[in-house]
Amino acid sequence: MTEPITQDAPDRRAAAARRPASAHVLELPPSTEARRRGGRLLGRHAAPWAFLAPAIVLFALFLAAPIGYSVYLSFRTEKVSGLGLGPGSRQEVWNGVANYVSAVADAEFLASVGRVALYGLLVVPVMLGSALLFALLLDARRTRARRFGRIAIFLPYAVPAVISSLLWGFLYLPGVSPFYWVFERLGWSVPSLFSSHLVMFAVANIAIWGGIGFNMVVIYTSLRSIPSELYEAAELDGASQVGIAWRIKIPIVLPSIIMTFVFSMIATLQVFAEPTTLRPLSNSISTTWTPLMKVYRDAFTRGDLYSAAATSVIIAVATFVLSFGFLRLVQSRAFGQEER
Repeated sequence: MTEPITQDAPDRRAAAARRPASAHVLELPPSTEARRRGGRLLGRHAAPWAFLAPAIVLFALFLAAPIGYSVYLSFRTEKVSGLGLGPGSRQEVWNGVANYVSAVADAEFLASVGRVALYGLLVVPVMLGSALLFALLLDARRTRARRFGRIAIFLPYAVPAVISSLLWGFLYLPGVSPFYWVFERLGWSVPSLFSSHLVMFAVANIAIWGGIGFNMVVIYTSLRSIPSELYEAAELDGASQVGIAWRIKIPIVLPSIIMTFVFSMIATLQVFAEPTTLRPLSNSISTTWTPLMKVYRDAFTRGDLYSAAATSVIIAVATFVLSFGFLRLVQSRAFGQEER
């Protein structure tokens, strides 16, 4: 049946023609609109995790999983039945904290810890002091050839530790070193740096030579961020360049110095490449000269993965405790200004 045409029908058609174009868009049902909004929200929340997924997977596979496996091995040991040659004669069993007790009580491990402590007392102050001095000199207004100076100081850091150890090792050898040839021509009797009482300085020199550049760049970058108005105000007050460096520059870059100290301390506790590379050239460096060298000896020479895992866990925990404890100790002084 056809709907009768009323008088107000033309008015309705005219009003519909005057409506904006958006009014003619079909409205979606509430359920469809809710699904679309949920999909957009899900995509918005999933996008960051999609970008982080590769890093998380790599971290889990190559860092978290090996650490967890090392902790697991540190509580295990190998039980040998008979001569250990037949099938089933070697079994992995639970050993509790016995590996940790034997590692802490090991005289070779304690001696290596003492050598690393002495090594750190030699390396860290000299390296950071030299890096700070070079950074201040490069930041001084009267300094010339800054770009060349930065490159020349930083360049040793770009040399791998094994290569730098080989270079310095041949310079230490009296038979091939040009320095000893000069000393011999001058009639000087210079002892070998590979002797038992000087080998510590030989290893420390390599670390200092290679580490000054990185620390200098970190401190120098902080110095360049200081407003020049502070220097101008100090100069108007009659402050010298030494006074400006001591009273303005060093206190401002103190957080950077603290950061480089922590990095240097961690690198000191993990020293391995330099003494390992120099060991074939000297009889004064044993296979347990540092804690990590002892871990390598136990794991790959003696085949005792369980004792090596316990020792590595001890080194990792000691590194974390020392780093975190030092940061807590200096936090209020070094980072108090930033927190305010």
